Amino acid sequence: MIGINDGAYGRYERNEVKPTIEMAVKIAQALEVSLDYLTGNSDIELDKNTLDRVQEVTKLSDKDKEYIFVTLDALIRDFKNKQAYSK
Repeated sequence: MIGINDGAYGRYERNEVKPTIEMAVKIAQALEVSLDYLTGNSDIELDKNTLDRVQEVTKLSDKDKEYIFVTLDALIRDFKNKQAYSK
């Protein structure tokens, strides 16, 4: 999927060599995770759909972002409340 041979991939897995940043980006894209998650800089695994949505939100005006965040905060609060009361 990323255009390397088995030998190179094996060296990455055995930690004998580090991939270039370009190759690391390709690996992250193939696995549909963020580069931060791939490199261990984040423990949050964001799938491609979530990343795409976050990218779309970043393109919005500040006013539109605020509407989305208020709505998202309310949904998260309601979800947490449901979980707390269902126990």
